[in-house]
Parts: sequence; C-alpha cells; structure tokens
Amino acid sequence: MKYAIQIQSSPYSSNRGLTAYHFINAALAANHQIFRIFFYQDGIYHGFRYATPPDDEFNLTQKWSELARENNIDLVVCISAAQRRGLLHFDEARRQGKQDNDVAEGFRISGLGQLVEATLEADCLLVF
Repeated sequence: MKYAIQIQSSPYSSNRGLTAYHFINAALAANHQIFRIFFYQDGIYHGFRYATPPDDEFNLTQKWSELARENNIDLVVCISAAQRRGLLHFDEARRQGKQDNDVAEGFRISGLGQLVEATLEADCLLVF
C-alpha cells in the first residue's frame, strides 16, 4: 500500500508526530510505501533546523531527516503555515530581509498542491 501522511501538530505539544513516525517505520518494515509526508498547521515545527530538545528527549526533527535520507521520502512543509510561524527557506528569508535558512535537512517548502498530489497518488491519506 502507498501512504500519504499529513502531520498537523507540533513535535512537542502532543504525541501525534511521534505516533506518525512509529507508524511510518512500521509501514516501511512491512514493505509499504510512503509517498510523501506533508507538515501542515503547527506540524511545520517538525521542520525547524534549529530545534534542539534536551539531550534526554527524542529529536523528531533529526529523526525525520534521517528517515527521509534513508528511505527517499519527500518531506514537505506547507509554505503558508511556515511563513505565518517564521519558518523560512533561504530564498524567502532573503526576500524578507532576513539572513537565515530555517528549514531542516531533508525538508522542503511547498504549497497545498503537494498535498493534493499526494492524496491522488497514494492509496490512503492518514492525518496525525
């Protein structure tokens, strides 16, 4: 089965992101495909490059980056939700007069069209 995943909650305000992460690993282990993970609303906080939880906590941002690299998974952050919350990629940061690229490794910023495409390509959309 081919899954599209949407994550709407921040990584540390609930356990939904962690649950999604564990589901995805189990799905991959069972030879299912993950077409795309779309981070929406407060879910965009998963894609912040400079997230630094305490050493004794699970670093979801780092785990998403590793998962994407190892399994060729597309991690997409909603551009509108990201801009509202101050998450900017290099080009937009420069356009806004800021100097940083806040997007973590393996993540990219795009629009809702990517979510629509994911729902069309996948057999199932799961929202966490």
